[in-house]
Amino acid sequence: MDQRKGRGAVMATGSVSLTKAMWRGFVGKCPNCGEGHAFGHFLKVADACDHCGEELFHQRADDFPAYLVMVVVGHLVVPAILAVETAYAPAVWLQLAVWLPVTLFASLALLQPTKGAIVGLQWQIGMHGFEPGKLRREAGQLAPVFVKADPRAAWRP
Repeated sequence: MDQRKGRGAVMATGSVSLTKAMWRGFVGKCPNCGEGHAFGHFLKVADACDHCGEELFHQRADDFPAYLVMVVVGHLVVPAILAVETAYAPAVWLQLAVWLPVTLFASLALLQPTKGAIVGLQWQIGMHGFEPGKLRREAGQLAPVFVKADPRAAWRP
């Protein structure tokens, strides 16, 4: 079967390391195959991968990604604010005009990747409803990966 052309079904092989699963989630891809999209909307995790069919609705990231983002952004922005205040002592309105948008955009930029990494973590270690899939992977059973067919390649004269 030719996976690149999008014909037929291929088999998912090998186990995915924790680092790889979290990275795939961080970039918004399915932690299983790394091809399909993990998110249907900005923070709405897809029910299943659109490439391999791996179920992702089991995830329970809850507020953990938001807490991690607050910690990271806070540890970056607060020292920067203090450094600027100490070195230049700008007006409060200028500080607010600069640091509020920086904080907002940094938080929004990191929220989805952080949630994806948490979903990848939960998937790889078998948390919540991901346990049957983890047991299947550990047993060496291969799950079929269904690839969308290319409509242009369906008919050939």
